[in-house]
Amino acid sequence: MDTQNPSVRPHAQSRITGKTHPRRPAHAKAHPVGVIHDNTRHTTRFTVIGNHLAQHPQLSALAIGLAVHIQSLPTGARVDIKTLAHRFPESPARIAAALRELETHGYLRRTRERTESGRIVTRTVSFNQPGRHAGATDDTPKPPVGPPARRAATAPQRKPARRALPAVPQPAYASPTLLRTATEVLAGLRRTDPRLLLSTTDAEHLAPGVAAWLERDLTPTAVRDALTSDLPPDPLRRPAALLAHRLTAQLPPPPPWRPPVEPPPVRLTMHNCDGCDRGIRAPGPGARCRDCREGPTPATTTT
Repeated sequence: MDTQNPSVRPHAQSRITGKTHPRRPAHAKAHPVGVIHDNTRHTTRFTVIGNHLAQHPQLSALAIGLAVHIQSLPTGARVDIKTLAHRFPESPARIAAALRELETHGYLRRTRERTESGRIVTRTVSFNQPGRHAGATDDTPKPPVGPPARRAATAPQRKPARRALPAVPQPAYASPTLLRTATEVLAGLRRTDPRLLLSTTDAEHLAPGVAAWLERDLTPTAVRDALTSDLPPDPLRRPAALLAHRLTAQLPPPPPWRPPVEPPPVRLTMHNCDGCDRGIRAPGPGARCRDCREGPTPATTTT
């Protein structure tokens, strides 16, 4: 009975009972590891967030979360540090650091403005796409698709559009004096390296970034040395783009908070009055008493 029949066709052996495994679901074979999305289409109360923000390689998780929260708020909502610290469990210091990250990468801009009543307020602008203008949209009508028309041989060829410069850090308070100093620093870079000759448009774009450095207790000489040191030996195709990258990537941390220094108390010592030679307490010699300072009271005449 144990002799095999050579006329029987070979067949697969049955699985051993002890090695039987439960059946796996179909999606587990396609995606053995990683996240599985179970998405539902939103029709109301939603905000469109770009992957350049949600998957930013340099922003922290807190900065990305604050950017998403700010972009979901209506126009006019308060987004100052105190309001955000009351809304979220993070401390005001961490909220402030995350907002500075968003400013550095162009997702946020905060400027101080003076109202008609004389009060200084902070104006916050949120950008969902850094480097894009507010009026630029992708919904502009496109020409109908057709066979390409032949260009005349004498028609002038248009130059390709120049790419926008990278975003630069923004100062907390862009005063005219600070921006003027920043522009002078940029204009003087060509004296150190002739390749750093900037146009007026490039200097206006880079001036807020230099002002953000000057706000952090850096001298104009220190900023100029940081921008001109270790430059590549090759010719610079676009020096303004290189300076914008350095202003963003090498932005120094803000200076530590220092309490205001109170003036020393005034010490009064005994001196003689220069007018009546009476002894008085004064900061130094040469002082007069109150009677000598006020002078004699004019006499009143009666008729």
